[in-house]
Amino acid sequence: MKAAVLEKLEELVVKEVKTPEIDDDSALLKVRACAVCGSDLRIYRTGNSRVHLPQIIGHEISGEIVKVGKNVTRVRVGDRVALGADVPCGECVFCEEGIGNVCQSNHAIGYQFQGGFAQYMVLNKMTILYGPIHRIPDDGVFAEYTLSEPLACILNAMENSPVTIGDTVAIIGCGPIGCMMIPVVKRMGAGKVICVERNSERQKIASESGADVIIDPSVQEMRDEVMRQTGGIGADVVLTATPVPQMQQKALTMARNRGRVNFFGGLPANNCEVSLDTNLIHYKELQVCGTHGSLPRHHRKAVHLIQEGIINVKPFITHHYPLSEIQQAFDVAASRQCMRVVVEPWEG
Repeated sequence: MKAAVLEKLEELVVKEVKTPEIDDDSALLKVRACAVCGSDLRIYRTGNSRVHLPQIIGHEISGEIVKVGKNVTRVRVGDRVALGADVPCGECVFCEEGIGNVCQSNHAIGYQFQGGFAQYMVLNKMTILYGPIHRIPDDGVFAEYTLSEPLACILNAMENSPVTIGDTVAIIGCGPIGCMMIPVVKRMGAGKVICVERNSERQKIASESGADVIIDPSVQEMRDEVMRQTGGIGADVVLTATPVPQMQQKALTMARNRGRVNFFGGLPANNCEVSLDTNLIHYKELQVCGTHGSLPRHHRKAVHLIQEGIINVKPFITHHYPLSEIQQAFDVAASRQCMRVVVEPWEG
């Protein structure tokens, strides 16, 4: 099969590799689409302690089951499925408590397990037993269902930092994740959504997605504008959907007293030390949390939201590339002159 192998940092090589074999407890997926996530870009540039190179990365995946082991009953040959990324071990105390996204083993597709930038991949026993694998409709567009993975992560964030009716929500960063947050928080009852984004194309998509106010931080002081938009009170919920450390600092200043601040976007490993004014947390009684990945139940709900048209993900996909052009796909994704970039391993 053809695969894009990350041989070393910043070196993706498309080449022929052996098609993986399955055992009695696993299944083989024909990958039809795999989107390029910001996490993939970070792995590509700076690595990750869970990714041992060479490795095939990519974790926003959809495809078709083409082979199953004799003990596998969860999926059948011919099933069209979407995958989440985080795979609970099913045995540690965190999995027992139902929070397998922070499982101690921290296994994930595209990290310890082979990812989706290849024509085929194995769904191993752990993934079959406990992982986020959900069927998609026969007429579902594979590329669209790759976004069930980031949508599931957003649903997890909304549990950690809930939005209630009439809340003002500030979203910092309007890439595909930030823009996808807009219809989600609107559905949850947000009264006003304020988005912070300097890219004009992304501003336009944020507005079309339902943002009420767009702040351009290159020409406006974001904290002052949020205060003006909220009568000097601040936002009820602030979500940082960007890998920029300074935005986490800014988020604390934009939240109202007893507001919820969610550090959603992960930071690069070589630039993740952030100096925070903890007096803001103390005196404003802020609830500050992070969100990492999602649970299989979040992914199931995300697939349902896409399938029923409740969340329209089509506007958040702007580019498609064959596997042979994955380097260009990564370059475009890194340029920020796009929304989600989808790689499709099977040409024609």
